[in-house]
Amino acid sequence: MVAEAVRLADREGVDGLSMRRLAGVLDAGAMSLYHYVANKEELLDAMVDTVFDEIELPSDGVDWQSAMRRRAVSVRSVLARHRWAIGLLESRTSPGPANLRYHEAVIACLRKAGFSVAMATHANWLLDSYVYGFALQEAGLPFDTTDELAHMAEDVYLPQLPPDEFPYLNESAAALAAAGQGPDEEFTFGLELVLAGLESVRASAQPDG
Repeated sequence: MVAEAVRLADREGVDGLSMRRLAGVLDAGAMSLYHYVANKEELLDAMVDTVFDEIELPSDGVDWQSAMRRRAVSVRSVLARHRWAIGLLESRTSPGPANLRYHEAVIACLRKAGFSVAMATHANWLLDSYVYGFALQEAGLPFDTTDELAHMAEDVYLPQLPPDEFPYLNESAAALAAAGQGPDEEFTFGLELVLAGLESVRASAQPDG
């Protein structure tokens, strides 16, 4: 039932999800679903937990930056499949087991790397803000591939940006069209800046040897 609810939300978004709509997809009576979940909020909790279960947990076998990098890439990939979940991952007040395992593993990775309790919390919040924010922005982009981005920049944006009126936007759009880069490169660029900044803070907090 939960897996079908996730597939339905993937296709149609979560706003239109209802117990009656789900029952129709399952060819079951709406009241029968209440044997499994008490209400829609409990169903959303289970759906969000399913999404968290797809995210790669930080590994103990690599340094903290590699672990956080792989985790960030995994989160972005999962949210690309389940765009409805972007605004829900941190909204649940009754987190499921996969949700709790994920957050415990992230904080554990940062604490074992030498971050204080407070700085591990700050780092976790910052990384989530970057990844979720990027995923939200990416979900609204009017293109899906690097080639489509280059086409949009060259054939759609540039004609609307006369260089005498918008010189900086014009040169930026032209550079974007010529670079052959897209969201993957932008995501990596920002993520590396965040990780480098956090490493600087972590290193400076270490006691003198």
